[in-house]
Amino acid sequence: MANKIYYLASCDTCRKIIKSLPKDNNLVFHDIKQNPITAEELEAMHQLSGSYEALFSKKAQLYKSMGLKDKNLTEDDLKKYILEHYTFLSRPVFIIDGGIYIGNNKQNIENVILALQK
Repeated sequence: MANKIYYLASCDTCRKIIKSLPKDNNLVFHDIKQNPITAEELEAMHQLSGSYEALFSKKAQLYKSMGLKDKNLTEDDLKKYILEHYTFLSRPVFIIDGGIYIGNNKQNIENVILALQK
């Protein structure tokens, strides 16, 4: 399986992170707005991360506007929302050499860069 990044091209944070990556990173870039993730891709991410909650973004504006923060969401609910709208996928998501790196916190991005340099 190719190393891959799931990101949003219109996201400033994603663009900044992509610029910080090693130039010869051999990543396959997947813009989740232009090319929505499939159930199979999400299932593969779930297998690596162990939960849909790890993949779900509670920072999404829709999360608040839909009142989801006041609901007790199950794993099935989280899966459904991620598949329904790209904004619910915590981003970026990197899959590198069989490992998954989710989100944009500093430690995570440092780990991504180390993984890409191997």
